[in-house]
Amino acid sequence: MQPTDLDFFTLLDESYARLLKTPLIPEHMTPAEGARWLYEDAPFGILAHDTQSDPVFVYGNLRAQRLFGYTWNQLTALPSRLSAEAPERSERQAFLEQVTREGYVTGYRGIRVRKSGERFWIERATVWQLFDRDGVHRGQAAMIPHVSDLA
Repeated sequence: MQPTDLDFFTLLDESYARLLKTPLIPEHMTPAEGARWLYEDAPFGILAHDTQSDPVFVYGNLRAQRLFGYTWNQLTALPSRLSAEAPERSERQAFLEQVTREGYVTGYRGIRVRKSGERFWIERATVWQLFDRDGVHRGQAAMIPHVSDLA
């Protein structure tokens, strides 16, 4: 998949708007403009993983790549559980199960780890279920509007 794949962008955008009742991208943009903006210029990180038993990231915009220290090819080969250190993984898994039950959760805060091993907080994150137009579950996505260093 390419970073500005229109089908995947539509999945992200429509799932977000359907669940949260607000647009993911500025409303005046065409889908092609929105896909490019989300990947290149969005002021927040966006990550998405698939539905495998050990989910793998299938999308990470440039902001997310910078936050986590991975290139597109590295990130889209990474099991999403590796974005958290082992002690944080059970908390992360419990949170993702809550997202599965409720459809989305806003205001999430958790410790994550960069490729370098540096730990940081993601804050005020929104995580939502990805369902396509046919109602098929395709994974989960996260919007990360703010990060901070560990104190």
